[in-house]
Amino acid sequence: MLFFDHSATLGGGEIALLNLVENLDRDRFVPIVALCAEGPLADRLRSTGVETHIVPLARNIMETQKDSLGGRSLLRLRDAWHIAEYVVRLARFIQRQRVCLVHTNSLKADIIGGIAARLSGTPVVWHVRDRIEQDYLPRSVVTVFRRLCRIIPHYVVANSEATLRTLALNGTRPCGVVYSGIDVAEYRSRATTEVEDETLPVESGADSGSLARDSCKRIGLIGRISPWKGQHIFLKAAAIVHRQNPAVQFQIIGAPLHREEAYEREIRGLVRSLKLEDCVEFTGFRSDVPALIADLDIVVHASTSGEPFGQVVVQGMAAGKPVVATDGGGIPEIVIDGETGLLVPMGDAEAMADAIKLLLDDPTNARMMGQRGYERVQGHFTIEKTAEKIALVYDKILAKQGTMNRN
Repeated sequence: MLFFDHSATLGGGEIALLNLVENLDRDRFVPIVALCAEGPLADRLRSTGVETHIVPLARNIMETQKDSLGGRSLLRLRDAWHIAEYVVRLARFIQRQRVCLVHTNSLKADIIGGIAARLSGTPVVWHVRDRIEQDYLPRSVVTVFRRLCRIIPHYVVANSEATLRTLALNGTRPCGVVYSGIDVAEYRSRATTEVEDETLPVESGADSGSLARDSCKRIGLIGRISPWKGQHIFLKAAAIVHRQNPAVQFQIIGAPLHREEAYEREIRGLVRSLKLEDCVEFTGFRSDVPALIADLDIVVHASTSGEPFGQVVVQGMAAGKPVVATDGGGIPEIVIDGETGLLVPMGDAEAMADAIKLLLDDPTNARMMGQRGYERVQGHFTIEKTAEKIALVYDKILAKQGTMNRN
């Protein structure tokens, strides 16, 4: 069984793929992974014993951002030639590996890997982790992807009901929702240790002047630094909170990807203009996210357009942290407003600040929300449940194809 992703960076979709591959029942399925380049994902997969191959793709195609995939970029002749050549090469790789099922993991992987799988005569599952809407992607990409979604995959897996609705399949393809589960124990054990040892220091690696461990409240936003992830909204909310709660500290955990450094410079400038230098920390990319979440009191999600799923929200809830999240996309499928966290309108810094202050002013209620959030994750968003549901999809497709060899 082949998993194919165009990227080897550790974004949300790639982390979800890593978690899935590591937790598949190896007595039933033998996974191999094909990526378009070397990178952290390839290293992590190999370290866990997963057979991983690199089928190189031209860097300019691999690194094209999904929000810049307009009609012109899709139809450039030279790129089209490279993609066609790559599809043929990948189809031959699939045949050589005697793969019985291809599972694609990103928009580019869905199209390129899907066509290659069809060319090789192999059934293919599309895992769609992006909302296929014009507020998230260019109109041309939305139109083309929805049409291809009705033709290429044998089965479509969406990471949320919100994502599935945007595909507009209308019964044209078998489909289902499988949430991207996490290893709950990894986050819960860290959080429990933090409660027991309030003197635990923040690990090194942050900006100079990083915040010392003390009794102040810490509020963090985790994820790629990108305009639609809403770090600017978080900072504006932080400024409001800071005026009434000057001891509260804020963390932005993550780094820009795909040439988004200009936005990072913009939000660092916003910190200075809002006079938040003493209470905002940029940690940069960190591989120890569970430890950082354990050190937070509130986890904030600030996306300005509907999040397809919201893995960092699940991570915060798994650690027993109350969350403040924007009310769009798949987030309401995770957070029950007023019970496991607080939902606020997208792009509304004042509403976000009010929700944060509500949790700061009522720590007992905040702790109860965190506990209820943990229980919800246990019931709905564990990696074990994800792996079981994906395995059922594989069984259904393989049974229909009459395939008994599960490689």
